[in-house]
Parts: sequence; C-alpha cells; structure tokens
Amino acid sequence: MNLEPKTKLALDPYDLYDIRSELSEEERMVQDTVARFTDEKVLPIIGECFDQGRFPRELVPEIAGLGLLGSSLPAEYGCAGMNAVSYGLICQELERGDSGIRSFVSVQSSLCMYPIFAYGSEEQRRRFLPAMARGEVIGCFGLTEPHGGSDPANMKTHARRDGGDWVLNGAKMWITNGNLAHIAIVWAMTDEGIQGFIVEKDMPGFAAQEIHRKMSLRASVTSALYFDNVRVPEANRLPNVKGLKGPLGCLTQARYGITWGPIGAAIACLREANEYAQQRVLFDRPIAGTQAVQIRLADMARRITLAQLLSLRLGRLKDEGRMQPTQVSLAKWNNVRMALDIAREARDILGGAGITVEHVPIRHALNLESVITYEGTETVHQLVVGRELTGINAF
Repeated sequence: MNLEPKTKLALDPYDLYDIRSELSEEERMVQDTVARFTDEKVLPIIGECFDQGRFPRELVPEIAGLGLLGSSLPAEYGCAGMNAVSYGLICQELERGDSGIRSFVSVQSSLCMYPIFAYGSEEQRRRFLPAMARGEVIGCFGLTEPHGGSDPANMKTHARRDGGDWVLNGAKMWITNGNLAHIAIVWAMTDEGIQGFIVEKDMPGFAAQEIHRKMSLRASVTSALYFDNVRVPEANRLPNVKGLKGPLGCLTQARYGITWGPIGAAIACLREANEYAQQRVLFDRPIAGTQAVQIRLADMARRITLAQLLSLRLGRLKDEGRMQPTQVSLAKWNNVRMALDIAREARDILGGAGITVEHVPIRHALNLESVITYEGTETVHQLVVGRELTGINAF
C-alpha cells in the first residue's frame, strides 16, 4: 500500500468549492468570454464612468456582438439560445465589472425581450427581437410607479380602448435604460385587468426624464416615464397575458439573473481586499497576517461559496423547468445581502483608500444599495419565503 501523501492541489481562493468543474464546456466558454470582456473593456473605464455619472453606451455594440442580449431566447429570433446557467454566468461576470452594466443587460434581456417572446404575438417577436439582440433597439420596463413601490397591484397608470387603439395615461418611476430606450414595455390597468403595451419613443405624449444626483448605479441610466394621452395601436398590445402574472413573470426572470450578478461584485471586492491586505504593512507585517483580517477574508469566502452553490442549483432547476419563484426570492435575498455585506467589509479593510473609485468596494457597495431594493426589496423576498413556509400572506 502506497502511504505517500498525495500532492495537495491549490484551491482557487475565489472558487473554493470548484464550482467551475460543475460547468459544461460551453458554460465555461461563456464565462471566460464575458470575463475577458469585463477585464479588457469594462474595468479600465468603469470607475471614471461612475464618477462622471455616465453609462458607457459605446460598449453596447460589443455586448450585443457577444450574444449577451436575450441570450436565453431562441436562435430563430437572432438570439444565442444559451441555457439558464450561462445567462447567470453572464450576469456574474458583468456585475464583477459594475451593477450598471449587468442591469442594462438584465433589463434588455429579462424585462423587455422576454415579455415580447413570452407574451407577444409572432409579428411582435419578428419585428422587435432580432433588432434588440443586435442592440439596435434598446428597451426599458415600466412597472414601478412613484407612489407604488412594492405594491404593483396599486397601479394608477391606465389604458382605455379608443377604436382600434389604446389611450395611455400615467407615470412610471426608477426606470433603468429609460432615456436610452427606443421602446418601453409598459404595464397599465385596463377594464380587462393589467395589460402590457409596447410604447415606442416617438409616440406623441410619451416622455422620459433622466434622474440625476444619484449616489448609486451612477454608470446606469435611470429615468421617470410620463404618458399623456399616448395613443398605442392594438398591434402593440401584448396579447398573451393579462393580470399581474405578466409583469411578475418578467420579474422572476430578472431576479434569477440578479442572484448571480452580486456574486461577481462580491468576488471583485474580496479579491481587492485580499491583495491589498497582503501589500499593506502595519506594525512591521502585512495586515493579511493578522487573525482579525484573515477571519474577515475567510468569512467573505464562506459566504461567496454558499451563494455560488445556491445560484448554480437554481440555474439547474431553471434549465429543468422546475424553478419556483420562492426559490428565486431566497437566492436573491441571500446573495445580494451577502454581496452588500462583503463590499462594506472590503471597504473597511482598505481603510481610507477604500472610499475612492480607484478601488472597487465603495462603488460596488453603493450600487448594491440599489440592487437590494429593486426587483423586490429584501423584505419582499423574506415575506415570499415566509408565505411559503406558513401558507399565510403577510403582505
């Protein structure tokens, strides 16, 4: 019997459970491609974009060229036809760059292209999806209202029939991509319940106003949308869904991607905190050599590992057609909270250097304050899980 010890293989400090080995060759290729794009195109400019409050629109053609817009939709509509895990990895690597970049792709893919695919007519799919996949038509998603927040059923925006058209009135708030968008997927109350409409930017009475002076998602466009007797043809109504299940179905798609995105932000923060701690010398030794810092770094790695396992399992369930909204809520709640806590810890390890955009933690921490709020606040997701456990709706 050979009792010689086996050679110890070094673990990837940012993938301690070797999640990568669970990925298919295609999934690894997707991750590597988007990681390279983030490293080469996003990271060199994103700090300055955040500082300036500018969305780097010049990146959109390459994002589209890589097949990242509507990546999970069928090839017959000009999309890449990737699986759910690949879409998750796209979100993870993009948010390792910045939440604003991932938000742009999430909104275009999950909140705009998905409802056209799932709820639209074949004519609508053929008209919009290929151009959206190429990045030639940008979309935004109009659900949240100024007074509504977490209560989308209390919707004031309304549409009434007028001959062969619909007349739309109301307002939407906190709309990502609003001033970039050529079309808006707008949800409105009608006599037949909540319905979705494809509103085009040149329709009279439709206006978008960008929201400035933000301290979060500064490298993203956020807007208010206004509808003043906007006449929308019946051909632009999404015909295959009525009621809240329409917009909530879109949110489930977007929330799924958000479970992955913050993992990338957290890894970026841990990596920088780890590297900084090994270089920062205080009292004649690097702070990485102190128990206090090692415990904090180890706790970050623990929480990232749990989030990685959670999202991978969720992605496999989605690809099997077995993913449930409660499972998405659990992962969104856990993973965004994980990333926000890690970003704050990493900022603290960097000390005074951590408050500048020369380093990533403060930017990610500020962005994640929005991510933990949009697509359902942390409390909303906690109550979704609570409802599942008890059978009692506490909303």
